[in-house]
Amino acid sequence: MIDLIGDIHGYATKLEELLQKLGYKKRNLTYAHPERKVIFVGDYIDRGPQIRETLEIVKRMVDDGSAIALMGNHEYNALCFHYKANEGGHLRPHLIKNVVQHYETLKQFQNNQKEYDKYIDWFKTLPLFLEKDGFRAVHACWDNNHIEFLKTKLSDSILSDAMIYESVKEGTAFNIAVEETLKGKEIKMPDNIFFHDKDGTKRTEIRIKWWEDPASLTYRSLSVIDIPSLPNLPVDTNETSIKSYYGLDEKHVFFGHYWLKGLPVLYRNNVCCLDFSVAKGGHLVAYSYDDETSLDSGKLTFV
Repeated sequence: MIDLIGDIHGYATKLEELLQKLGYKKRNLTYAHPERKVIFVGDYIDRGPQIRETLEIVKRMVDDGSAIALMGNHEYNALCFHYKANEGGHLRPHLIKNVVQHYETLKQFQNNQKEYDKYIDWFKTLPLFLEKDGFRAVHACWDNNHIEFLKTKLSDSILSDAMIYESVKEGTAFNIAVEETLKGKEIKMPDNIFFHDKDGTKRTEIRIKWWEDPASLTYRSLSVIDIPSLPNLPVDTNETSIKSYYGLDEKHVFFGHYWLKGLPVLYRNNVCCLDFSVAKGGHLVAYSYDDETSLDSGKLTFV
């Protein structure tokens, strides 16, 4: 009896509307349900107007035992933005594009450094993934090889300080496992094609549907986002990122991250993306899971 909720990005009012729609009541400053529990799949900060309020709601629910919160790539990025590198600077460089991404969060915590530091410490306690008997939850991508590898490196799927430093060493197995778990799989577009993402950043790689068999797909159909300029050419299956995919007989998997558009629907009867772009005028989405054998679009709730 679990309600899984997608990327919130500082839209606390929407979060409260969704919780109330799901039957959660606010008592003693926190939301709770007599029978159900929430799993948040990450990305609580950046972009939205109520980041402090969002963090307060989510953390209070976790502290009260009414929720589990996973780490999103925005919480991971905030940690790396905060941590100083041994050679100077920070683990996430303070480039203009990185500052812009974190701007709303930093602005809303202006003159409240101690409060922000408290949440930075809390981010370090957030697990990267969760697996139960009937389902799995992760922010962006469940790759079995990565997950099994991370289990050997992490305690309770949580990044220690040392592991945060190790995670930014580009090209290492640990770096790739953390990056793809929190940010998804990408492949380079053919023929020097590029596009500009929602933030105006030039992209030469596409986020792919890691749950689909690439052997039968084209670049355009494998891309999570529909990019009209992508050709309907067969995908180069030698790409490292697509040597495996999430099978039809795997446990149900829930995730966020992908800024989907339109009315919430399921990708497959064991694959559910919960990010429908609340920060871009879309929906904040939940799936109410009750140990069913096949996921059902009718169990999606959104505001």
